Amino acid sequence: MDLVPALEEPLKKVLGPATAKVMAEHLGLHTVGDLLHHYPRRYEERGQLTHLADLPMDEHVTVVAQVADARLHSFASSRAPRGRGQRLEVTITDGHGRLQLVFFGNGVHKPHKELLPGTRAMFAGKVSLFNRRLQLAHPAYELLRGDTEETVETWAGALIPIYPATAKLESWKIGKALQTVLPSAQEAVDPLPASLREGRGLLPLPEALLKIHRPHTPADIEDARSRLKWDEAFVLQVALARRRHADAQLPAVARRPKPDGLLAAFDDRLPFTLTEGQQKVSGEIFRDLATEHPMHRLLQGEVGSGKTMVALRAMLAVVDAGGQAAMLAPTEVLAQQHHRSITEMMGELASWGLWREAPPQKGGGGRREGGMLGGAEDATKVVLLTGSMGAAARRQALLDLVTGEAGIVIGTHALIEDKVRFHDLGLVVVDEQHRFGVEQRDALRGKGKQPPHLLVMTATPIPRTVAMTVFGDLETSVLDQLPAGRSPIASHVVPAADKPHFLARAWERVREEVEKGHQAYVVCPRIGDEDDDPKAAKKKAATGAGGEDADRRPPLAVLEVADQLAAGPLKGLRVEVLHGRMQPDDKDAVMRRFAAGDTDVLVATTVIEVGVNVPNATAMVIMDADRFGVSQLHQLRGRVGRGAAPGLCLLVTDMPEASPARQRLNAVASTLDGFELSRIDLEQRREGDVLGQAQSGTRSSLRMLAVIDDEEVIAAAREEAAAVVAADPDLTELPALRTALDALLDAEREQYLEKG
Repeated sequence: MDLVPALEEPLKKVLGPATAKVMAEHLGLHTVGDLLHHYPRRYEERGQLTHLADLPMDEHVTVVAQVADARLHSFASSRAPRGRGQRLEVTITDGHGRLQLVFFGNGVHKPHKELLPGTRAMFAGKVSLFNRRLQLAHPAYELLRGDTEETVETWAGALIPIYPATAKLESWKIGKALQTVLPSAQEAVDPLPASLREGRGLLPLPEALLKIHRPHTPADIEDARSRLKWDEAFVLQVALARRRHADAQLPAVARRPKPDGLLAAFDDRLPFTLTEGQQKVSGEIFRDLATEHPMHRLLQGEVGSGKTMVALRAMLAVVDAGGQAAMLAPTEVLAQQHHRSITEMMGELASWGLWREAPPQKGGGGRREGGMLGGAEDATKVVLLTGSMGAAARRQALLDLVTGEAGIVIGTHALIEDKVRFHDLGLVVVDEQHRFGVEQRDALRGKGKQPPHLLVMTATPIPRTVAMTVFGDLETSVLDQLPAGRSPIASHVVPAADKPHFLARAWERVREEVEKGHQAYVVCPRIGDEDDDPKAAKKKAATGAGGEDADRRPPLAVLEVADQLAAGPLKGLRVEVLHGRMQPDDKDAVMRRFAAGDTDVLVATTVIEVGVNVPNATAMVIMDADRFGVSQLHQLRGRVGRGAAPGLCLLVTDMPEASPARQRLNAVASTLDGFELSRIDLEQRREGDVLGQAQSGTRSSLRMLAVIDDEEVIAAAREEAAAVVAADPDLTELPALRTALDALLDAEREQYLEKG
């Protein structure tokens, strides 16, 4: 029978069932290898030996001294009102001075037995002052029975690892368990190619594991961390590089626009010039579309940077080349908004395929065939497909897709259903990637005869290192220029609890904007209808964006706030509500009235977060702003300032000035730079699992690497990984790397990358 490799040995066999059970349930550690990769969070230094006469205040010190006296006192306290509280006072001396040690409660029993007068020991703790006397409260100590100088120096200078622990398993017990398994570190198989390790001066893996758990110096810790970060970055980047390599081998139909086709006709009709950024990114996309393997590109850009225009030109290029393009939107409101804005941008080049309603027009409604009135010969049908469409409209839309009459389809997850068939799907555009699971994206990609080209769009700016890890199998394009005509947005925090008159002034500002002929949004975290679950609302209250306060009131609700505003500070204005539980037709009607200027103030949930474009809306008041994340606030704010008039965003909160929630809001108010805000957001949330497992609550595959801080390591690892995979795609010459990859990519993660 084969022996189990040392690092795959179950902890149950090595540490016993009780400890192994706690480690598995609370820390997700199952094998010796898992435990060896459970790294210390930080290290305590006991400090150099200090004479009792020279003790510095508020510092951690280590002293060697002899017990002069030990006394146990009883006292009354709130916890022990009958005088049963216990305090042990131990006086120690080193011949130069004296010092008092204090132990309380259950902590008195062990030292009371061991620290007898005449006993010599080392003591480590933080020096404090009580009743004008220096003391160490609950110091760590080690009895010196051998009393050799070497023992003293070693113990005093040691760096004590502090591990991520649980109430069931303290750090020192984890340290003790690691002492048991540490010899197995010598068996660790090194995933880094020797040439890479030597070229970059990195420690071998066994040595790195020894030094991370039992460092002698701070330099040991630094060397070990450098090496272990490289492991995580490199193995992950190899996984992504192999995905890119496999994609490059897939066949795809090259889609090149005709010089005098639909795209050229569209560009000729544009009433403005594309920004430099739009032209550059379009060029990158067109080059990808012209190749015979599928494009996999991430298009990220600030709110309002013109991503939809870039995506539309890509779709038109594919239609020009005889294919079809599908745009997948996360909500019906956004799908309808995209359909409306794309058909408006295309003008006479768009045949109407919106079967539930046609655009408002003089002289009645109804569908227009073969292009709009006076339509162009190049026109293509643009259809909308959502889950709420009637049966007849849905049948016609599906027919248009399967016959190829519809060149462009815009829809929600309804596009993914089995019944949906395309004539020749050439391009999939996914808007707001973070709203879709990879399974949904993959299902739509599977509808092409050959793999279609893929363009993923996000308005949530992503720091470069995150793009290299989370979206590492996609090439990245960035739009960081705002088109001409976009106005600046002023943002201010409104501390409603501290300064109620600031909130009153906020409503005055909304009235002033409406008097100027503009419109406003008011955003609330909750709907507030009878279907609202009070327990869920209370839970939501306890876990706002920062989870600062479990005793807070429920979040403010759209329906309540709308009524209060209409009867109070905004009385006389035309106030409407919009939320996700409304019927799709009702939602669309509300958005149409707001877009047409028939509504002054729209009180809404985050259903307006992406894609809603009403240039006349200049003000936004976000109620309970601390309940939203940084990136979400930035997205919401991007709904105003979309026209010629400057935008105003007011972040209303009850949180106190010193709270982390207020710091988040101050950060949002202080900058319009989405990339800076996404960095702040990520630092606060930490990375989760870059392989998409954050949602399932499992432990991150990154234990040492921080995607925000370790940009240089990630960038270098990406280059090295690309070179390794290009030379040996199957890693036949690197079995240890293949093993590490298999360990990283369990079945679920492998599937995630396959569908990425």
